[in-house]
Amino acid sequence: MARDQIDMTPLQSRDELVAWLEAGVKPRHQFRIGTEHEKTPFTLQGHRPVPYQGVNGIGALLDGMQLLLGWEPIVERGNIIGLYDVTGGGAISLEPGGQFELSGAPVETIHQTHSELMAHLAQVREVATPLGIGFLGLGLTPSWSRAEIPVMPKGRYGIMTNYMPKVGTLGLDMMYRTCTVQTNLDFSSEADMVKKLRVSLALQPVATAFFANSPFTEGKPNGFLSFRSEIWRDTDAARSGMLPFAFEDGMGFERWVDYALDVPMYFVKRGDAYIDVAGSSFRDFFEGKNDKLPGEKPTLSDWANHLSTIFPEVRLKRYLEMRGADGVPWGRLPALPAFWVGLLYDDASLDAAWQIVKDWSAADRQALRDQVPKLGFKARIGDRYLFEIAKECLALAHAGLRRRARIDQDGRDESRYLEPLDRAIESGKTPAETMLDLFHGAWQGSVDPAYDAYAF
Repeated sequence: MARDQIDMTPLQSRDELVAWLEAGVKPRHQFRIGTEHEKTPFTLQGHRPVPYQGVNGIGALLDGMQLLLGWEPIVERGNIIGLYDVTGGGAISLEPGGQFELSGAPVETIHQTHSELMAHLAQVREVATPLGIGFLGLGLTPSWSRAEIPVMPKGRYGIMTNYMPKVGTLGLDMMYRTCTVQTNLDFSSEADMVKKLRVSLALQPVATAFFANSPFTEGKPNGFLSFRSEIWRDTDAARSGMLPFAFEDGMGFERWVDYALDVPMYFVKRGDAYIDVAGSSFRDFFEGKNDKLPGEKPTLSDWANHLSTIFPEVRLKRYLEMRGADGVPWGRLPALPAFWVGLLYDDASLDAAWQIVKDWSAADRQALRDQVPKLGFKARIGDRYLFEIAKECLALAHAGLRRRARIDQDGRDESRYLEPLDRAIESGKTPAETMLDLFHGAWQGSVDPAYDAYAF
């Protein structure tokens, strides 16, 4: 997320919280695709973490990007921490350990997503290469200890850093060592939101397997294919997971509001200050019972910011965010929006996907999610391997994109972007298994070649 919200409209009723979510409903012709991806900066010489400060640091990189793009700088306590495209809606932001994130503008086709990505990478290279900075497309930093990773000067991250060890053992690894790619998609009604939420939650392990890309920690295999996904299992159970309530009768915007009201908060922002309220509920804040802000009621900004600190496998804001994938090299990035657009933006594919998952129990869904970080395609649900389900879902995504018939200048539809997933099905291997083969073979037991092979 590039910047915290600044709408200070005071909230008076629960209905306003529901209405804020309902405002995301759009007619189908206004559906858009948003793609966000993170990448790890490293020094081209020595493959080390990049600090924020210094003439060759992350701050200098953002300054250079601002000069090149002309985007509005986002500044916190005198430090540039991001950029915002006022016209197009895209943004660049920093994750806690310096992970460099592009939050793409909402676009109509995956062809436009691809073009946006190509332009962004060319711009980043133009600024970063003279600074001696490269970027790595993996789901987890492969060689550095957590202590080696610099801390970015963002107030919310200090609060989160203090809070994470109180609620899990891997939250700091999530903050400082992981990268993801996610896709944000629209809904046409409350019922459409619920259906898409249920299908995408149930099938998020499929995306995790297709994009599993974090098998190394501190230079050695960590025993997982997606350690990034495993990290989320022990980060903070109160704000992450598979959301079994989403499959219960009565699911809708109101039910999500009731869930979010009880998720512990991190902070409240007033002016440039972040007030640490970690562990307290938004429900108490809404009732004027927050100890740090006695008698004060929240604003729309507080609500929007709070929703951005809830981290389930699929997140509802004014759109749905698919959150199950590891960060990957640039050539694979458009495959994630292609997969989910093909499944969710085509009614026939969405209906067929629901038929796949509708009889799975909450225990089934959770067991699959728990297995997939280690087993990838070999995870099972009932008597089926995830590989079979992934193959079936990929066929539905292809069909959905063909029916969308959004054609590029060369006459190709959006299904072309699924080619990396086709190759995974053909080989039967996740990206992590391919990388492990290299580690045990051509890389001769070293992860250092990843900084070339998986660079942006």
